[in-house]
Amino acid sequence: MTLHIEHTTHYRYSQPLSHSVHTLHLWPVSGPCQEVIDWSLQVPGTLHEQPSVLGNRVHSFTLRAGADTRNIRIRATGRIRVLGVARFQDGIDIPPAFFRHSSPLAEPHERMTAWATAVLGSEVPASPDEPALLRLLAAVSQHVRYRPGNTGVETTAIEAFDWGLGVCQDQAHVMVAICRGLGWPARYVSGYFHAVNEPELASHAWVDVCMDESRGDWLSLDVTHACPTDLRHVRLAAGTDYIGCMPIRGLRRGGGEETMEVQIRIDAEPDPL
Repeated sequence: MTLHIEHTTHYRYSQPLSHSVHTLHLWPVSGPCQEVIDWSLQVPGTLHEQPSVLGNRVHSFTLRAGADTRNIRIRATGRIRVLGVARFQDGIDIPPAFFRHSSPLAEPHERMTAWATAVLGSEVPASPDEPALLRLLAAVSQHVRYRPGNTGVETTAIEAFDWGLGVCQDQAHVMVAICRGLGWPARYVSGYFHAVNEPELASHAWVDVCMDESRGDWLSLDVTHACPTDLRHVRLAAGTDYIGCMPIRGLRRGGGEETMEVQIRIDAEPDPL
């Protein structure tokens, strides 16, 4: 399936900015799960490509004082051929063990680890098999119900786990933290989700769990929908948690009050005969 994506982020400020720096994880890469046909980024400044981080394409731009800094628009658009692959071998030069370590928003906790061990109902293997992961995936999806408006971008995995609710970001953090607590490398994935009846999930998050560290064999899982990823998922970036691969991250001086509006449109293109 080929998806055409338009992703626009509009920042408005009550006063002009004196200085701002923006880091972007807004350029998907081709790999075993997808093929980037074409892609572009439009920003109100000079776009600079940064060194690749964990296999992600990273860009940045800087703005200095000026009247036009009260309105900043960032637009990413392009076409992606989605392959519907959920299990794949990773080609990045980062050992999977790197993703076993804790991170601020996806830190393992003994309560989550004990809960997951009870869900699995047997001795936890050194490396997970797919049936065990799918059983754990379904349990996390049921325990942390999807409910917008109750958590924020700084909510941690243990907070979402204890509250039993959150959005896709929170569900992914809980799954990542649980897998790490069991000794399994896991990472957070940001991306897009194509579903006509779920426009609020156009900006989405899920997880990769390593099945075989020696081969770099990963399984990609959508906690919100309790299923492996499929033709609806487009990967933008992966990291230790949301902080490590957030689509837009910025620092600013001045500007007064800030408002942000995000619009994402995803359309499926018919495949050629």
